[in-house]
Amino acid sequence: MFYPEPLAKLIDSFTRLPGIGPKTAGRLAFFVLNMKEEEVLEFAKALVNVKRNLHYCSSCCNITDVDPCRVCQDKTRDGSVICVVQESKDLVAMERTKEFHGYYHVLHGAISPMEGIGPDDIYIAELLKRLGDDKVQELILATNPNIEGEATAMYLSRLVRPFGIKVTRIAHGLPVGGDLEYADEVTLTKALEGRREL
Repeated sequence: MFYPEPLAKLIDSFTRLPGIGPKTAGRLAFFVLNMKEEEVLEFAKALVNVKRNLHYCSSCCNITDVDPCRVCQDKTRDGSVICVVQESKDLVAMERTKEFHGYYHVLHGAISPMEGIGPDDIYIAELLKRLGDDKVQELILATNPNIEGEATAMYLSRLVRPFGIKVTRIAHGLPVGGDLEYADEVTLTKALEGRREL
């Protein structure tokens, strides 16, 4: 079945989003078609505003609408600790815990030779500039526990060592509520390595 051109273009646009296949894109397009015009215009305005009004913080490289971002503006935070994350959504996840009170640095990716992403393709140089002021005493590496995240963490730990800064890695292991029998070998190994005394 052939759709009218405007609907076909909308479906095609939705299929460009991650995790959206042709069927889901079709459902979304028909949902938009049935929305009130004011709602569609508000939705379109939100899409345009995201592209026009967001940029990277000049300090931590987080996505923001003000510079520096609101986290970097918060003078109550501990300036001696920086937590390095891969993406802005990881920063949001860390903030939801309400346990970390230092500053962040967002890399916007991870080293992945298979995908052609090297150290110069992510925001490592900006991190190194921040480490030169002698305020930072600890760097927490909170990259993802996959091959790319581990490679990035190892690269950063070696790169930062000459600064004399303590480098730590977030613990990995079993999720709360998880069953041992369903855990893979790597997860169990990390859980054993990260064990602590009770």
